[in-house]
Amino acid sequence: MDKVALTAAGLYAIVLLRAGGTFAVGWLAGAGARRGRLAERISTAKFRRAERAIQRWGAPVVAVSFLTVGFQTAANFLAGSMRMPLSRYLPALFVGGAGWALLYATAGIGALELLARLSAGQTVIGVAAVTAFLLGVCGVTVYRGRKAASAPREIAADES
Repeated sequence: MDKVALTAAGLYAIVLLRAGGTFAVGWLAGAGARRGRLAERISTAKFRRAERAIQRWGAPVVAVSFLTVGFQTAANFLAGSMRMPLSRYLPALFVGGAGWALLYATAGIGALELLARLSAGQTVIGVAAVTAFLLGVCGVTVYRGRKAASAPREIAADES
């Protein structure tokens, strides 16, 4: 079996479990909300219309969400909490998950092969590339952390 197919199969299994699990958690959270304090708020006509729309038209959104970063978890959770029927959810999960797995398998293996070719026989270039990547990730993380930490102070200063 070729490495892209094997990687895609592994990623497909992972995405089916992760997204399906998120859907199940959403389903359970929705069931709890219907019996808890939120039951009165989510029984309005407006909420019911939104729920029916998601149940009916949400499958394409779920499928396309796998091509985004950060939205797919929310889409799967919302599909579960809004009780999207499995007959609509599962095809969206299978199609969207397959697209996600193929995209990440081909892009990921392509990036690794490029890095291997660039650093073949030149260990310094490989180490420098990995170091630059890690420094970039650390820099972004620190920047976002400082930005998030300063946001509440800015809001408090504006209010006074």
